[in-house]
Amino acid sequence: MPQTNKIFRHLAALFCLALVGLSPALARDSADIAKIFDSGVSAYDAGNYEQAFKIWWDLRYEDLAAMRNLAMMLRKGQGVAKDPKKAEELFQRAAEAGLPTAQADLADMFLKGEAGPPDLASALPLLEAAAAANHPTAQFQLGELYETGAPPLVPQNLEVARQLYAAAAGHGMKEAADRLRVVGPPAVQQQQQPLQPGASDASAPVRPLGP
Repeated sequence: MPQTNKIFRHLAALFCLALVGLSPALARDSADIAKIFDSGVSAYDAGNYEQAFKIWWDLRYEDLAAMRNLAMMLRKGQGVAKDPKKAEELFQRAAEAGLPTAQADLADMFLKGEAGPPDLASALPLLEAAAAANHPTAQFQLGELYETGAPPLVPQNLEVARQLYAAAAGHGMKEAADRLRVVGPPAVQQQQQPLQPGASDASAPVRPLGP
């Protein structure tokens, strides 16, 4: 199973501050946020997780990428005590604001039952939203569900599974390409879509968004 634990780089101003509940009057400008955010990336890359966590914590109401990175670190216990419930809370806020990687991360937590019993019903709409935004891990996991079926929520549908695996493989996911060789190619090859903001494969800090 692919891991969903990459940090993001900077999201800049893709998402409105109102989505995460901070008055714009209290906000720093985007250049200041980017500079502070990148100092967190430098600390993370150097293995100074405690410092990175502190830096991003200060930005949690101003930058969704920082919020998602905090959730990832709480999920893994990097620079802070492992806290699945708090990680879930932060992922939820970023997911509700429309960040595909947070949607995929939260879905993965629900599927694995990291903060409670496994919960496919909660994971499914998050996987669907992230997959629609071309998040390869979400596409792969959703493809697995359609390949085997998960009644009554997910009917078995090999063609849908093939389409999802093909989309994830097109974004470079080896596991999806391997699975596609087993189930065969989709009947109709869909045109490859570019990755959407926040839809990069997820297993490190969030970096500048893009493919």
